[in-house]
Amino acid sequence: MGRRRSSAVTLTDVAGLAGVSVATASKALNARDQVAPATRQRVLQAAAELSFQPNVLAKGLISGRTRTIGLLTDELGGRFSIPILLGVENSLGNEQMSVLLCDARGDAIRRQHYIRTMIARQVDGFIVIGDSNDQRPSLTQDIPVPVVYVYGESTDPADLSVLADDEGGGRLAGEHLVSLNRRRIGHITGPQSYRAARDRATGLAGVLAEAGLTLAGDRPLFGEWSQHWGRHAARTLLTADPTVDAIFCGNDQIATGVVEALLDLGRRIPQDVAIVGYDNWEVFAADCRIPLTTVDLNMERLGATAVQQLFAALDGQRPSGVIRQPCRLVVRESTGPLPRS
Repeated sequence: MGRRRSSAVTLTDVAGLAGVSVATASKALNARDQVAPATRQRVLQAAAELSFQPNVLAKGLISGRTRTIGLLTDELGGRFSIPILLGVENSLGNEQMSVLLCDARGDAIRRQHYIRTMIARQVDGFIVIGDSNDQRPSLTQDIPVPVVYVYGESTDPADLSVLADDEGGGRLAGEHLVSLNRRRIGHITGPQSYRAARDRATGLAGVLAEAGLTLAGDRPLFGEWSQHWGRHAARTLLTADPTVDAIFCGNDQIATGVVEALLDLGRRIPQDVAIVGYDNWEVFAADCRIPLTTVDLNMERLGATAVQQLFAALDGQRPSGVIRQPCRLVVRESTGPLPRS
């Protein structure tokens, strides 16, 4: 006998096959804590056997929710919004929820218009995406539903912000280079006005201090997030300190420029100078002339964490403060142990 058509299957059918009450079946399918694991498995097995699909609209009507999340960004076409969006969309899709996406493009008037529009559409909550992991003005007072900020810290400590741990990422890079017996480590990064650049420099400085080392060139070289700056700064650094044996770069674009400059100067990578980038932006990191070891922010996981925290808020919790998500090191050919003399 074939499976019944999902359109004809009800929660009562699932409960009957599993031998539980309708209320228990509902709790099991909605992953509530009050159901024993064996009972939950029996209900899930019955639902699969009957090809049961819950009526999302009906669930929304019962709960008073639209099962839609408003996603507000200022740079949809930028480097970071898309992977965060993918993490958000994947997490919401698993819960049969949808995203209403709006790109304010950095315009305050457009941003307020979109907030009003999404509120009128009765979204259940907001996720606000930043573009620099830096602080941004809180929008919460204008929004009557829970809000989570991701890759941008709200200025209001009562809000919840999910950030990449840039200081921890700088430590990862420094610890990796020190473990390879590199002792003359320089740092080339982006504008000092960016908190991410300052935090990465702080992380590296902490590792060097713990190892009894000083920064090659005596100070970080702050500049632009560009290959051009990487090429220029690499030449400046090696002129000031020809003994440099490693360089930690503030992003993969800078690192690509550094690699080009060093190769032009006849330096071998990684034998003479090891290079670590940041972001794991594959168009630069994986396709560089010497594929880059780099720090991965794992932006999709940032998006998924934001959804998890928003669900907690929708369930009545009031999370606040800052969650700093650890980065991870991706090792490629641009780093290796310092060869023995």
